[in-house]
Amino acid sequence: MFLPAFYRGRLNKLPKVAVDAADFRIIMSTRAFKTRLLELIQSATRRIYITALYLEADAAGEEILRALFEAKQANPQLDVKIFVDFHRAQRGRIGEIAAQTNRDFYQRITAEYEHAIDIFGVPVNAREIFGVLHLKGFIFDETVLYSGASINDVYLHQGERYRYDRYHEIFSPALSDSFVQFIDNHFCGYAAVQILNGALDRETLLSRKELKPKIRQFRKSMRKATYRFSPEDAGEAIGLTPLCGVGTRGNRLNRIIQDLILSTAHELFICTPYFNLPGTLARAIGLLLRRGVKVTIVVGDKTANDFYIPPGEPFSKIGGLPYLYEHNLRQFAHKYRKAIDKEQLNLMLWEDGNNSYHLKGLFVDDHYAMITGSNLNPRAWGLDLENAILIQDKGQLLHEAFQEERREILSRATRIRSYSELETMGDYPEVVQRLLGRIHRLKAHVLIKKII
Repeated sequence: MFLPAFYRGRLNKLPKVAVDAADFRIIMSTRAFKTRLLELIQSATRRIYITALYLEADAAGEEILRALFEAKQANPQLDVKIFVDFHRAQRGRIGEIAAQTNRDFYQRITAEYEHAIDIFGVPVNAREIFGVLHLKGFIFDETVLYSGASINDVYLHQGERYRYDRYHEIFSPALSDSFVQFIDNHFCGYAAVQILNGALDRETLLSRKELKPKIRQFRKSMRKATYRFSPEDAGEAIGLTPLCGVGTRGNRLNRIIQDLILSTAHELFICTPYFNLPGTLARAIGLLLRRGVKVTIVVGDKTANDFYIPPGEPFSKIGGLPYLYEHNLRQFAHKYRKAIDKEQLNLMLWEDGNNSYHLKGLFVDDHYAMITGSNLNPRAWGLDLENAILIQDKGQLLHEAFQEERREILSRATRIRSYSELETMGDYPEVVQRLLGRIHRLKAHVLIKKII
């Protein structure tokens, strides 16, 4: 491994879009994100492009979808396109029996309006378990609203519960054009990408057998996909570099995330909802700790995991995941217990009642940051189609705004003082103990770690 200056040099050479600090806004709460989302839908005059894992058939999903349709009815020339994961749209939530799929919901709403909008299903792999559309970004004319959130009740704090994420609004014609051109060039026109709200009979969708070779071709094309724009000299302004990647071979996003971590000279701050670091990132963080770098990792408590099932409620196998993540975190904390004792390593557990945590991203030395939908886990590293925006802020124009965002994140987080504070298998409910015991006896945890 080289010294941090080597990796900073590689980051500095990346092409950038220049943005003024006044055009970069951080939204601090889930409800404020929903309010701004609706405002931007209503004010758009030329185009709205939305990419998210899913737009769900619930109250918040319907409110957003109807707002998009109303905007289209008021301005039929408005170009409105929504892209969600193809497989996710064919089912309800894991562990729940849905009366209708998201696709059924899209078709029902579409039938009520004269001017249609296009809702596309993007299949990243032949089966959902082996990769989903995890690309993020909402474009409204010249504004990019970037978040790891999807669209449903909990992500938009429609009721009492919320799922906390990061929310960034960037006004930039160059960046928004780059996002739109990426989608038009790499999604639209590919036979694998299917219209989900067309004719109401299911025969409009290709069969799994028909789709398989088309998906294979699409995934191959996405390995070479990049955001295109005219590089600008950011100078003392903020430099933004949009990035994407899928698969383990030649994944540019993964490489730059690794470079970003290894560029750290003084302090690294990471947010990830699921503690299951890819081996390359775990080793890079270990190297930083040996160099004396301060590392803070904010991760959701197992009760703040979206798969957590409280004791007493009907249990399904997916409810074992939060306990697997906690087991990973305990092993990591044990390995680096001396760094924890010295307060060089700060492992922070986020918890707020029955709300959940979905934050992703990095801060490096007050000069670099990354906003991303990537969970920084093996699934993101090798299976899902991911994107991110690298932020270079040499003049520290966003210093106060990012400090405020970090304070807000940490306001509901508690530092782990010792690995022994985390529960062990014997502390878990019996049903969880039986499940995890069976997984370890079959050595299935090795495979599971690669796909979660």
